[in-house]
Amino acid sequence: MMELGLIGLGKMGGNMRERIRRAGHTVIGYDRNPDLADVHSLQELVDKLEAPRVVWIMVPAGAATQSTIDELGELLSPGDTVVDGGNSRWTDDEKHAEELAAKSIGFVDCGVSGGVWGLENGYALMYGGDAENVAKVRPIFDALKPEGESGAVHAGKVGAGHFAKMVHNGIEYAMMQAYAEGWELLEAVDSVTDVREVLRSWQSGTVIRSWLLDLAVNALDADEHLTKIRGYAADSGEGRWTVEAAIDHAVPLPAITSALFARFASRQDDSPQMKMVAALRNQFGGHAVENTK
Repeated sequence: MMELGLIGLGKMGGNMRERIRRAGHTVIGYDRNPDLADVHSLQELVDKLEAPRVVWIMVPAGAATQSTIDELGELLSPGDTVVDGGNSRWTDDEKHAEELAAKSIGFVDCGVSGGVWGLENGYALMYGGDAENVAKVRPIFDALKPEGESGAVHAGKVGAGHFAKMVHNGIEYAMMQAYAEGWELLEAVDSVTDVREVLRSWQSGTVIRSWLLDLAVNALDADEHLTKIRGYAADSGEGRWTVEAAIDHAVPLPAITSALFARFASRQDDSPQMKMVAALRNQFGGHAVENTK
C-alpha cells in the first residue's frame, strides 16, 4: 500500500480518489473548493506525505497545470514524482519533465479515459515516462485500471501518454459523429417509425456495437428525440491537437477532421446531429448540454 497526493477533485479526480482508496491506498486530496479537500494547501499536502512522494495532478490543461507544477517544484524534494493525469498537450509534458528534472523530481504523463463511469468500471490509462518513474506509480495505476489484463499501457517516453490519449479522443470525435449522422438520417425518413429501437437493436450482434452506442440508447431513453438538447457541441482541445499533429506529420485524418469541423458548424445553427454528440458527451463525461429554450 502507498500514499498519494491528488490535486484536483472534480468529476474525474473525486471519483479517482474514491477508487484508489477502495484499493487500500491512502489518498490526501487538495482542491480549491474546501468542501472537497482533505487539506487546505499544497504545502499541507506535501507535508503530510512521506518521502519519496508521488503527487498526481488532475486540473485543467494549460495555465492551471503549469502553475501547479511550478508550485510543486518549490515544495517537493529530490526523488519525488509528479504525475500529470489531466488533458495536457504532449508538448507541455516535455517542458514540465525538464523543469522538474532540474530539481531531481520525476515526471510521468498519464492520459485517463473513463469519464463519470470510471469509479465503478475503472479508468483506461496511457502513460509516458522513464521506467524508473513509472514503477513508482505502478500501484496507483493498478488501482485505477479496469479489472483484467488490458486497460493500461506504458506508451513510451514523456509525452507519449497524452499523445495516445489525444489520438483516442480524436477517434472518439469521429465515432460520435458517425453515430450522430446515422441517427439524424433515420429520424429524417417516414418509414422508420421507432428510431430509438433501431439503435437499441444494434447493441447486440452488430459490428458497430460499442459503449458509445449503449450511451446513445441511454440518452434516447431519457429524451427519445433529443428535443430538450440544443444542437451545439463544444470541443475540449484534443480534437484540434489531433488534427494539428496530423498536419505536422502529413498523416491524413479526414474523418476526425470532419468531425471537429462539424462541431464548429454546430455553433452556427441548431444541428440535429450535434444534439446526439452533445447527449453522448453528457453521458460519458458529464459534460454540460445546452437546453432548448
